[in-house]
Amino acid sequence: MSITTALKARREQLRDREAGFTLIELLVVVIIIGILAAIAIPVYIGVQNNAKNSSAQSDLTNAKTAYVAYYTATGNGFSAATSSSALSTALSNYGYTAGTYTATGAAAPALLSGSASGTALTFCMKATSDAGTAYYITQSTGASTTACS
Repeated sequence: MSITTALKARREQLRDREAGFTLIELLVVVIIIGILAAIAIPVYIGVQNNAKNSSAQSDLTNAKTAYVAYYTATGNGFSAATSSSALSTALSNYGYTAGTYTATGAAAPALLSGSASGTALTFCMKATSDAGTAYYITQSTGASTTACS
């Protein structure tokens, strides 16, 4: 057998062998994809939680603005016994629209305490985001102050 014949036979063997990916190459690609997913998934979850927290904060600020508008228009406040749904309904005429809360423990803005007399409006509201973080907002005018609890 001549050298050219041996080289030709070897070239044909190599050509047939390079028809696809080896198992090692496929495993390396799968491992790289797994590493990228392990990095990306926690980042994505963090972004979702930040969005849920921002939604609760925005709802709370909007509820405060609507509550002050309600008080300015009617001269009345709400008692702390007012439910979240009743508060949302009453404030809806003053530009407030509650967001959607779906997770366990999440809650739309609720009045924890409040009083209105003469020119003094004092209240404390609380909202819990779908991510489980509680946020508070207060309003104090006149001589009295209310602490959130």
